[in-house]
Amino acid sequence: MRLFVVYSILAFLVSCDSPPSKPSSSLRTMADSLARQFIIVDGHVDLPYRLRVNNFKLEREYLGIPIATDKGDFDFVRAVEGGLDAPFMSIYIPSSYQKDGGAKALADSLIDMIEGIAAAHPDKFAIATNPRQIKENHRKGIVSLPLGMENGAGIEDDIRNLKHFYDRGIRYITLTHATDNLICDSSYDSTQTWSGLSSFGEQVVREMNRIGIMVDISHVSDQAFFDVMSITDVPVIASHSSARRYTPDFERNMSDEMIERLGRNNGVIMINFGTNFLDGSIRAQKDSLRILLNKELKQVGLEASDEGAEAIIEDFRARHPTLYADVETVADHIDHVVNLVGIDHVGLGSDFDGVGDSLPTGLKDVSDYPNLIFTLLRRGYGKEDIEKICSGNVMRVWRAVQAAAD
Repeated sequence: MRLFVVYSILAFLVSCDSPPSKPSSSLRTMADSLARQFIIVDGHVDLPYRLRVNNFKLEREYLGIPIATDKGDFDFVRAVEGGLDAPFMSIYIPSSYQKDGGAKALADSLIDMIEGIAAAHPDKFAIATNPRQIKENHRKGIVSLPLGMENGAGIEDDIRNLKHFYDRGIRYITLTHATDNLICDSSYDSTQTWSGLSSFGEQVVREMNRIGIMVDISHVSDQAFFDVMSITDVPVIASHSSARRYTPDFERNMSDEMIERLGRNNGVIMINFGTNFLDGSIRAQKDSLRILLNKELKQVGLEASDEGAEAIIEDFRARHPTLYADVETVADHIDHVVNLVGIDHVGLGSDFDGVGDSLPTGLKDVSDYPNLIFTLLRRGYGKEDIEKICSGNVMRVWRAVQAAAD
């Protein structure tokens, strides 16, 4: 850690031409300026499924939702305020579709939704399928909407569907989600159906390499991760994961060994902002409170989903205020990755609209990226470092995957 602090101070002096003791007000102004100057790419924003769950249809009132709203974590006005240029829209496929069918159709409908938003507001949004388009849109003041599929279940059992989704604009695929699927095992599932990647999953990774879709190893089991590393010819990403160092019992995050292997692959881990991903002690307290709440509900013969449970739940919340991580904790995870593998292997993958009421203080929605930049400046990160974190690292991986496919 001491070596990193020395390095960071030197980098800050060189790139900012100002001493580390620069007043906070000046750093705040600089943070706001850098958020507008640099391209900010967020690896994972769950807007599409949030809109679908809220029963919006592809109609005029629905298409107006992403411009300005007090619902959710993302809209155009807040994105501009926070300097967000390219949120990867999560084409999320719940695990139930693996059993019940319809995964490909759901993915296509969510892509239709994002295309509809861009078509309805061409002065504000545009689909982006490569880094060059994101840069062009940034210059025009347009928010790019690149697409990533969360859960490879959308491929179903047909490898040819990868090309279908590439042609529809998908540029990364998270191989699985909450349960094991046809491709690999999930970090949330103890079944270990394949003990890592399946033989079909090996084909999927190779075909993704071939056609130019980034492999996303968020959600996969540890063994599936290492199986991917042994197969892939190009760098991979973790689109919305954090460091397991701070959440020891949470396999969904990446261990130090995995981060180091990702670094040797020249890949990028994009830090998730959800409190449960950031602070293991708060996660443990929440788990204990959940057990206590369920016990109180059981005493009166109710479950959390029952109609009469709402008043009891609200009273419980008043007696047990929600705990949150904060923007400093996100910076801790960034520091940890930098200490392990260097500045070239970390990015931002907030999981906005996907982690509910668990976002950290100071990073509650897409208007708050300057708060994180300010925190990094205070810790001695220089402009070049911050640009890499904001977008440079993931854009490098994206270009490498694209070049290999070309």
